[in-house]
Amino acid sequence: MDHALVKDILTRLLDALQFDHTDITVGQEEDMLRVEISAPRPSQIIGWHGETLNAIQHLAKSILREKEHLDRAPFILLDVDGYRKIQEDKVRQAAERKADFVRRTGSRIALAPMSPYFRRLVHMHVANTPALQDLTTESIGEGDYRQIVLRLKEEKQKRGHEEADGELAPVITEDDGLENLDV
Repeated sequence: MDHALVKDILTRLLDALQFDHTDITVGQEEDMLRVEISAPRPSQIIGWHGETLNAIQHLAKSILREKEHLDRAPFILLDVDGYRKIQEDKVRQAAERKADFVRRTGSRIALAPMSPYFRRLVHMHVANTPALQDLTTESIGEGDYRQIVLRLKEEKQKRGHEEADGELAPVITEDDGLENLDV
């Protein structure tokens, strides 16, 4: 993906929207482009719970898809003033707190419903963190109510035949402070 093109598209979008910005940095992280925007008034670009940032991100992806004649929109994540990084850290910390609960009780537990991006982040965090290797994750639910269930890997092995029959143990849900995630 042409980083200069992404930077140009975002510069034009932000200028057209009259959002002051001082720098745009485009970097590659695994299978996505992470774009860091520096701005004197980051809250103007972020908007209410990230709505403005999401809209700009969506527009940038659509423009890039059209310009590059891509079959699908590229995976681009915009961040301003570390806003997304803070949310990502919050999601990882919530997963780790839930992991402690799962180990103590042996029960499965669900995190609050979240977007595909944050669910993927939790799946990857659990799978790639050595201290969490005794746990596994799965996504349940539909649409905006889709959420991650965290459980012990041993439970999956013991309950394998029951799951095939469609019977699952209850999922415990708690307030985990993830209600306002916005990607």
